[in-house]
Amino acid sequence: MLDDFGNPVVELLATGLGPCRVSLKLFEKGVDKRLLFKHSPFELENPYNQPGPIFIHQREVEEYSDIFRFPPEIKADKKSFPLSLIGYNKHQMMVLTKLVGNDDVDELIGEIFDQNEQIEYLHARNAQACCFICKIERV
Repeated sequence: MLDDFGNPVVELLATGLGPCRVSLKLFEKGVDKRLLFKHSPFELENPYNQPGPIFIHQREVEEYSDIFRFPPEIKADKKSFPLSLIGYNKHQMMVLTKLVGNDDVDELIGEIFDQNEQIEYLHARNAQACCFICKIERV
């Protein structure tokens, strides 16, 4: 198996919480098997295209479906998942970055979209590891 960049997909026993980028559920350390590969959450090639490593469950999992609410397990664990939100315009250019800190991420997402009409979507990332967590689209 190769990722979109030609790198071999690596199967590993979970040593961290993740999350899985499909289910947005946390991994169980020492129990879950996960696949590691390089991924880009962007559609266009430009200076802000940030490909990087992500993990997904080795077994088939259900895709995260509660699209009007930030994943509660990630939201509840601010120590393991310090969050940053990055806003992009329709040309995929970064126009805003915001550390979530102790704020409620769901409320902050609404505020960002309300106050910034040029933002088409946000990326949630781990603010320490810079890992991509999910894309949040304007509704």
